[in-house]
Amino acid sequence: MDKLINDFSFGLFFWQILLFVGLLLLLRKFAWKPILEAVNNREEGIKNALESAESARKEMQNLQADNERILNEARAERDGMLKEAKQLKENIIADAKAEAQTEADKIVAQAQATIESEKKAAIADLKSQVAGISVEIAEKVVRKELDNKDKQLELVESMLGDVTLN
Repeated sequence: MDKLINDFSFGLFFWQILLFVGLLLLLRKFAWKPILEAVNNREEGIKNALESAESARKEMQNLQADNERILNEARAERDGMLKEAKQLKENIIADAKAEAQTEADKIVAQAQATIESEKKAAIADLKSQVAGISVEIAEKVVRKELDNKDKQLELVESMLGDVTLN
């Protein structure tokens, strides 16, 4: 029985190897090629996807660099516009100050001229009033002096004395 088992085991082993080799040949002919082809296609697809991802990454970097450049240009343009606006504001303020100063100087000059003319008019009026008052005072003094006869004679003699001495 041992022999039978050994013969049976060897026969079984032989048929198993034969079937395995046959199966390998069949798989090689019908399945191995499609499997390898599928693996190669998958590998090629992964490789293409990696290349696409790399090119997309490079394109994204280029876009980011372009965006950064455009952003820097926009900032520079904004800064230029702000600087120009600030300069324009300062010019407008300086012009307004100069115009206001000119107008103020003109108003001051007019006011000084008006004050000077009113001062001259007031002085002339004052002189005229002083002259009038002086005449009235002199008239009152002379009348008072001339009311008294003794005083009249004395005044005439004093005036004659002054005239002869000169």
